[in-house]
Amino acid sequence: MLKVQEIRELIKLIDKSSIDEFSYESNGTKVSMKKQGGQAIVAEQRNEAAPVEPAFVQEQKPAEPAVQKQETEVKEEKPQETSAEKKPAETKDYDHEITSPMVGTFYRAPSPDSDPYVEVGDEVKADTVVCIVEAMKLFNEIEAEVQGEIVEILVENGELVEYGQPLFRVKTK
Repeated sequence: MLKVQEIRELIKLIDKSSIDEFSYESNGTKVSMKKQGGQAIVAEQRNEAAPVEPAFVQEQKPAEPAVQKQETEVKEEKPQETSAEKKPAETKDYDHEITSPMVGTFYRAPSPDSDPYVEVGDEVKADTVVCIVEAMKLFNEIEAEVQGEIVEILVENGELVEYGQPLFRVKTK
């Protein structure tokens, strides 16, 4: 079953694209998205007997009652998402921000039982891996791109990040 963060990410990707309809099936769960009036709406149906196969469907229409119910739930979640992303900067003791090159899920370590790539106070070089951003089951290593000291970590482990969102602050040397 898809996680809420994965569904949110899919909604954003479909909303920004020219695709009008999208369907996906995995492990007996089916997610269908269709744009109406410029906004993506979602219907999710569980069917345990369904075969596991991703599908890109242009003509399939989701059931209307499920679409209306899910549309309401999606609209309720969006304000929480935007308020969690805005974090005020108190002092400017940094020269550079490492930003996310894509929409995805932020991870501080290569695996849940591993130590984080970097901590506040760590020295980094331009090629030092500082985190992973997972997008559509692809794990992308993010490098510091500057030499300096990590002075602030702006994102929590497992948090959904946007394209261009600051992840770390670095005092360059």
